[in-house]
Amino acid sequence: MPQTTEPTTNTPEVYDEYDRKPSRAWLWWLLAALTVAVLAFVKITYFPSQSAEGGKGGGKGAAAGGPAAKGGPGGGRGGAGGGGAPLPVQVYVVKPTRLTDAIAATGSVLADEQVTVRSEINGRITSLNFKEGQPVQKGQLLLSINADEIQAQLKRLQYNLKLFRDQEKRQRTLLEKEYISQQEYEQSNNQVLTAQADLQLLQANLAKAYIRAPFSGVVGLRSVSVGGYVTPNTPVTTLSRITPVKIDFAVPGRYANAVKVGDAVTVLDEANSKKYEAKVYAINPQIDPASRTLSVRAVYPNGRQELRPGAFVRVNLNIGQVEEAIQIPTESVSPEASGYRVYKVVDGKAQPQNVKIGIRSEKLLQITEGLAAGDTIMRTGILQVKPGDKIRIQPAQ
Repeated sequence: MPQTTEPTTNTPEVYDEYDRKPSRAWLWWLLAALTVAVLAFVKITYFPSQSAEGGKGGGKGAAAGGPAAKGGPGGGRGGAGGGGAPLPVQVYVVKPTRLTDAIAATGSVLADEQVTVRSEINGRITSLNFKEGQPVQKGQLLLSINADEIQAQLKRLQYNLKLFRDQEKRQRTLLEKEYISQQEYEQSNNQVLTAQADLQLLQANLAKAYIRAPFSGVVGLRSVSVGGYVTPNTPVTTLSRITPVKIDFAVPGRYANAVKVGDAVTVLDEANSKKYEAKVYAINPQIDPASRTLSVRAVYPNGRQELRPGAFVRVNLNIGQVEEAIQIPTESVSPEASGYRVYKVVDGKAQPQNVKIGIRSEKLLQITEGLAAGDTIMRTGILQVKPGDKIRIQPAQ
């Protein structure tokens, strides 16, 4: 029998791409796992969980019994809901005090009167009759200028005046007898009057040769010597009256209506750190348009001549007084966007309070609204405290 052979079909083999190469799916899973691990490490290392801080952490942590029971930064005090340790602070009890409203300014000391001694005429100095730095009296001769020429002219004019007067006398007699006319007599009389005027002029020039003190005071250092030639532009010395002295200072224009004649002024001389009491005696009627300040002048007796003209001084001008003012330490006040705030201590807890401020001094600050006498406010710890935190009062250092 013939053998039957099954037909053979030559079908090409088909291989899938993933069958020809090893599968890479496990590599993608490995990379994803590494990425998650890295993110978790960064989160744990640089961004630790905040679930345990503040009041929430204090409450939840305590309930869970975990580490948050002790609390993080907020768990120490327990926040609003926790029972942590109170914040130790120092406090200040508000009480009414007397407050003096004063304006601080800088000023200069001026002599009551001061002049630079000069000669009114040209000439050579023949004598100096004062000692440098010594007091002189009003009318005292300070120096003399050579006046020989003026004296000679004066003597000649005196002789002429005598002659003119004799002539006028004879002319009057002749006029009475009608031997001369009225015009001739008037000419003679005019010579007498003219000579008298010339004599007065020479006497005035002669007086300028003798320079006298216009007021009592103290002369300064001289800049000339006997025999030196001076002109009206040559300074000889200075003369100052320093009992009393004036204090010039300026206050801001907004205080123009608050400054009055007779107001007390405290003057601090930085040379000896002493304080002197002066009084305002003159106020400029207008405000300086450039600096917007008002010029004020006070006077101090200066009996001991302790304040010297030209000295720089600090001035405090008292413009009012509040008998019962509320003042607190400056460190108790913190500035806010809407104003100023303090923390009151009420039932052992911190309570914020908005306030309005008034006059500020070096250590105290006036409160015009928001506090009353008897209130207790925090003096320290205002930057660490939160509203509602428990407070433990410490004694003042």
